[in-house]
Amino acid sequence: MYKEKIVVKVGTNVMTNKDNRIVRPVLRNLVEQIAKLYERDIITVLVSSGSVIAGKEVLGKSNIEDRTQRRQVYSAIGQPRMMRLYYNIFHDYGMKCAQVLPTKRDFSPGVHRQNMINCCEGLLSEGVIPIANEDDAVSVTMSMFSDNDELASLIAQLLNADKLIILTDIDGLYTGDPNEKNSDLVQHVKPEENLDKYIKDNNKKEEEGRGGMGSKLDYAQQAAAKGIPTYIANGKKKNTIIDIIDGKNVGTRVTLEEELIK
Repeated sequence: MYKEKIVVKVGTNVMTNKDNRIVRPVLRNLVEQIAKLYERDIITVLVSSGSVIAGKEVLGKSNIEDRTQRRQVYSAIGQPRMMRLYYNIFHDYGMKCAQVLPTKRDFSPGVHRQNMINCCEGLLSEGVIPIANEDDAVSVTMSMFSDNDELASLIAQLLNADKLIILTDIDGLYTGDPNEKNSDLVQHVKPEENLDKYIKDNNKKEEEGRGGMGSKLDYAQQAAAKGIPTYIANGKKKNTIIDIIDGKNVGTRVTLEEELIK
């Protein structure tokens, strides 16, 4: 039985290069860390983007003019490809993974919510890593999450996770433009803190995903307000997840109280 349960969200910008191609070594590094934590009885729920990009790699340029329909098609094609990539890498580490495609109604009070809990907890009890992603092929309009940052936050709260780790392609929240030398990393914020002064327009939107730094902070603060320590950190670096679990000074921590760091 695991002693700690964490939720890790990996965004599209983490797993792709400048040509918008999926970088397999990044996925392997991610899975390797999850496997190492599993050996320490720390089990992970992975919330992964990437299905739209994966679909584009298979289909190429689409002739569908409607943006929403085009995204649905790319996602439907790309989701099984993403799972095949994850399945093969997890298999290399002697682990099993499973696909979970929730919609927003699965978090509303009632039978859908309980079914979601039962599914995830059942997988975790068997040592299987749930890989969750919004079902973009059918989730449009009212059933959509704003992005996978919201999904990760909701899953962390639903399962009473011990930590939520949101991986992005920069080190965390900065006082200004992350590319400017005079911008500093904000190491700790509280759930109720107003962060508007830190959110810059060029950090609000990711190219292929729907979330930006503002979204990450919003949902990180919501999880932290429920007592779940949340971290926003650079997923392209080698041992980010393990360093966070080991209490090292990594990324931006969103917690009720400041923590002692190594």
